[in-house]
Amino acid sequence: MQVHLNELARLRIEGQPRGVTSVCSAHPIVLRAALRHGRQQKSTVLIEATCNQVNHLGGYTGMTPSDFASLVIRIAAEEGCPEKLIVLGGDHLGPNPWRDRPAEEAMAEAETMVAAYVEAGFRKVHLDASMGCKGEPTALDDETTAHRAARLAAVAEASARNSGGVMPVYVIGTEVPPPGGADHALTTIEPTAAAAALKTMEIHRRIFAEAGLGQAFGRAIGLVVQPGVEFGNHNVIFYDSSKIAALQSVLTEEPQFVFEAHSTDYQGSGPLSALVKDGFPILKVGPELTFVLREALYALDAIASDLLADYGQRPLYEAMEALMLAQPDNWRRHYHGTEAEMRWLRHYSLSDRIRYYWASAEAQEAVQRLCEALRGQSVPLPLFWQHMPAAQHFADVPLDPDEVLIWRVTKSLADYHAACGVGKNGQSGSR
Repeated sequence: MQVHLNELARLRIEGQPRGVTSVCSAHPIVLRAALRHGRQQKSTVLIEATCNQVNHLGGYTGMTPSDFASLVIRIAAEEGCPEKLIVLGGDHLGPNPWRDRPAEEAMAEAETMVAAYVEAGFRKVHLDASMGCKGEPTALDDETTAHRAARLAAVAEASARNSGGVMPVYVIGTEVPPPGGADHALTTIEPTAAAAALKTMEIHRRIFAEAGLGQAFGRAIGLVVQPGVEFGNHNVIFYDSSKIAALQSVLTEEPQFVFEAHSTDYQGSGPLSALVKDGFPILKVGPELTFVLREALYALDAIASDLLADYGQRPLYEAMEALMLAQPDNWRRHYHGTEAEMRWLRHYSLSDRIRYYWASAEAQEAVQRLCEALRGQSVPLPLFWQHMPAAQHFADVPLDPDEVLIWRVTKSLADYHAACGVGKNGQSGSR
């Protein structure tokens, strides 16, 4: 069932909570899986890009907002997913990519970026101006953050009016875990204090009104808070609804809003369902989807090594290892330990920093070689039992590797879909 973002608060108040999965990935296979699943389920497909990943200068993907939107729409057409089901969102839109510059320079870039997002058709906008720029504290106070968010909202409003279509909906608040997960083993994460959440809402409401942006704030649907979930390189902190009673009271005082939950990766259907039920209907997931994609690729790499005499011994794994060693900037500051520990972290860390490398020519060539080697092969059941038992239904028939990859990503997306319809509660994750 399709759920519109501006219905989430009403549905919660009416005692019929529903959720929306926010897919935060630029990988074409992840996007294809999400769009195919959305078409099959006739459900909202919310796909978000972050300010570092996609911006007017290209971001680390090399894509502008227009490029990203075109990629999504092209894959949607190939999958027969109606555009009416698709919502594009911009995550952490603010000066973060340019925080090494003076504030005015960074904000000028952020304004240009926000305009590019909205003009490209993005209509869910997370305003995040919380990080300090050159010479400023690392984290800014609510007043400064809200003033900068209002500046960006003004740009978004003007861009939407000029480009046509519906006006944007906004998410405010910035109390989120480190992007991509923490760098160390975790023991506990404290939820956001209710007073802090209320203060953020009140200050933003006042400053938006003073800037003549009351109508824009009226379309603010969500507040980013920390529900007490997180994943690090090694482990996951699962949701505990007993810790958020005070935070839930905020939604009683502010019925316009719901909470947006970041870093819900690896929670599993039980905790995800509890999050939706408790007022966190926007569930953001990213690294989990590329983690399970890598899981499937490596399983197929091992199967091909065992099945085909001329394929070699795990050449995809070796290609990715060589690539990450040659270009360590995306993992070096995040992985720590002995050489052996860092080797397994490069490939299997839950933060999945290997995802930054799949778009490289070397990685694409290795994946293409794997898929071509296995395409049409009949893989014996014991090899699936050895390397990917859950995929045993692909055994003993001509193999389409792409379908295996999409199936594995969809398996995780199905947990989110079930939770967004509020499935069975639970307190532990499952894969």
